[in-house]
Amino acid sequence: MTVRNDILALQAAIAESVLGQEEVIRQILLGLLANGHLLLESLPGLAKTRTVKALAKHLNTTMSRIQFTPDLLPSDITGAEVLHQVDGQNQIRFQPGPLFGNLILADEINRAPAKVQAALLEAMEERQITVAGSSHPMPPLFCVLATQNPIEQEGTYPLPEAQMDRFLMKVLLDYPQPADESQVLRLLREEEQAGSSRSSAPPFTLEERVIFAARSEVAAIHVAPAIDTYLIDLINATRHPSDYDADLGRWLSIGASPRGGISLDRTARAHAWLAGQDFVSPDDVRAVLHPVLRHRLQLSYDAVADGISADQVLDRLLDRVAVPA
Repeated sequence: MTVRNDILALQAAIAESVLGQEEVIRQILLGLLANGHLLLESLPGLAKTRTVKALAKHLNTTMSRIQFTPDLLPSDITGAEVLHQVDGQNQIRFQPGPLFGNLILADEINRAPAKVQAALLEAMEERQITVAGSSHPMPPLFCVLATQNPIEQEGTYPLPEAQMDRFLMKVLLDYPQPADESQVLRLLREEEQAGSSRSSAPPFTLEERVIFAARSEVAAIHVAPAIDTYLIDLINATRHPSDYDADLGRWLSIGASPRGGISLDRTARAHAWLAGQDFVSPDDVRAVLHPVLRHRLQLSYDAVADGISADQVLDRLLDRVAVPA
């Protein structure tokens, strides 16, 4: 099997456990291939946690689940220096926290105060943690998958823009179709029966080296100068929206950062590779624009008053920015 076939087999294996969320699963795999972090947002009960657990189940990696709560401390997730006794002598050693894993499920990340959220900034961007002046690198395969609900905002702490910008994509989960929901009921009944009999077959698993090999192939995907121009035009349109449309000028206060352009490039290459292409097309850029940029835009009061969402702004941008021939 080729590396791409292995990744497609991983996608199919996850889809067997998470029904009716094919696009969400695909976007999570794109984030994994692009070596980025993901923010999953949906109403309660739409399988955010189950999706991450299904990914970890089929990857031969270490998963850490951190439940973010208001009483959490930064050292609870990063680790701290602890006093040990070795051969009768006291030694201070660093005890890694749950953040030192491969797949980090940051459940309800907006339930923790800002100082705990800030503990993730260095880990997500620089792939290391600094404690007491010493830096401790994260594992080579390191991906934060954070979840949050768009409702129940009482007692929550909104993520600052600096942290939002560190997420490669913001993935939205919606209700499944009735046919898929019927299959969910049957699937859960089968899982309950299999759990009682304990005779289920071992699950399909993928080694870390396959992910690294896939990332090497993604890095080799060809990007033409015209695609670079199109990508930069889209990013600049978020910063100077009034040059393209009067309504866009009213709706957008702050556009995407250079990190947004880098993320769009990496994700578009991953999308092209997963589709079996060896080059990036404008359709690849357009396909990933919404999850990559929707959390990087700051809407104006006019947009909020008009009921305009970030996705609607991006739809208008795609209509206004010329596609390369």
